[in-house]
Amino acid sequence: MFLGREKELESLETVYKKEGFGMTVIYGRRRVGKSTLIREFVKEKRVIFYTATKVGPDRNLALFTKEVLEVLDPAISVASFPTFESILDLITDRIHDDDSKTVLVIDELPYWAEKDEALLSVLQKYIDTRWLHKNLMLILCGSVLSFMEKKVLSEKSPVFGRRDSQIKLEAFNYREAALFVPGYSFENKAICYGVTGGVAKYLSLFDAGKSLDDNIIRLFFSTDGYLYDETKNLLTQEFTDVTLVNNVIEQVASGENTLSNIASKVHESEASVVYSLEKLIDVGLVEKRKCITEEKNKKKTQYVLKDHMFAFWYKFIPKAVSVIEMGQGRTYYEKVVKPQLHSYMGSIFEDMCRYYTLGKGITGAFGSFITETGTWWGVEQLTDDEGKKYRQTADIDVVGISSVDGTAVCGECKFKNEKAGKEIYETLIRRSRLLSGNYTVTKYLLFSLAGFTSWFDTADTPNLRLITVRDLYDA
Repeated sequence: MFLGREKELESLETVYKKEGFGMTVIYGRRRVGKSTLIREFVKEKRVIFYTATKVGPDRNLALFTKEVLEVLDPAISVASFPTFESILDLITDRIHDDDSKTVLVIDELPYWAEKDEALLSVLQKYIDTRWLHKNLMLILCGSVLSFMEKKVLSEKSPVFGRRDSQIKLEAFNYREAALFVPGYSFENKAICYGVTGGVAKYLSLFDAGKSLDDNIIRLFFSTDGYLYDETKNLLTQEFTDVTLVNNVIEQVASGENTLSNIASKVHESEASVVYSLEKLIDVGLVEKRKCITEEKNKKKTQYVLKDHMFAFWYKFIPKAVSVIEMGQGRTYYEKVVKPQLHSYMGSIFEDMCRYYTLGKGITGAFGSFITETGTWWGVEQLTDDEGKKYRQTADIDVVGISSVDGTAVCGECKFKNEKAGKEIYETLIRRSRLLSGNYTVTKYLLFSLAGFTSWFDTADTPNLRLITVRDLYDA
């Protein structure tokens, strides 16, 4: 069943319905559902759909030709064409104005174009000359984010300015991911999102008729589970030096989030580690996070795993390999993993709450027009019971700021079985005073899985909002 992506389908239909030539660029990390989206869109349409592979320009041309001929002229399907231009000439000649629009899809474009530098220039020539008034829609799609952004979308690209639309397809957000498991509790919907990261392929593997535990065990903790070897498979497809990349991810997953610490742990130069981190950012697995009120402060930069499935895998699978291969993956999950799920979900729940805060804040629900959300960290100075001052690290899970009126909201998130109480609220108030810049805090937000203590029933907290996991989904 195809779920979600209504906005993207509408965008594609708009380009499809325009007169003459139209072009859309679609890009995003692997497994996010780009090809599935395109296949849903081209249902009942005349389509030439080619997926490039890492086989070199000549072989890609031959395979592309085969796909073209099967659609446009099956009678000569064994014919070969010496150049890319010659097969594009055939496509051009076979498209007539009185025909329904033809959709030409080149999926995984970077695998072909990286080895054939003229390919995009050739496409540009046909777009500008022979296809300008043709009843044709071109879709260029790719998973290598850096290539798509620098070689296809940038001003230096031969096809720059030719597209009618572009779609950067992201993983599903936590609310969209819940559509795949409609019968789950709100807690389990959140955990399902936390182990899949909202990636379409992984969500599609969840059997909504089975329990959360059974799905996780089947997919991760069985030797034949799709996600048991998924990280290795993805890294092998994207990187030549898998060992270094794997070591870098291991350190980021374990909480090492500064360049110097990561380099020290993997015993490599910072230059080598930066290169690996940038590649990981390019493919959507890692992100560089900055303190929201100090984005120009290079010292306040952290590398974190953007992909939640990778975070889950690296936290639990490496230590469980021997047990899983002995056929005891279920036992390991029940005894080791399940008791730690709430702890694992901590940072992911924070991401969910930031998303919620931005969505509500844009509408002015918190008394200001929130334009950005993020996190803040720094140092706070405290005084102990004996009057001695000391310093400790401090962070605020959710900070939403308004660049319009200089206001902010601050929030704390707890994905735990115990109710959030007075102490958590007072800590949030104290740390909110540390925000640098000219921000006036208009609201304080407490997010809790288990709800809140009775202290809040009578407390005078007019600027506080108490938000449950149910609220995140009911909003």
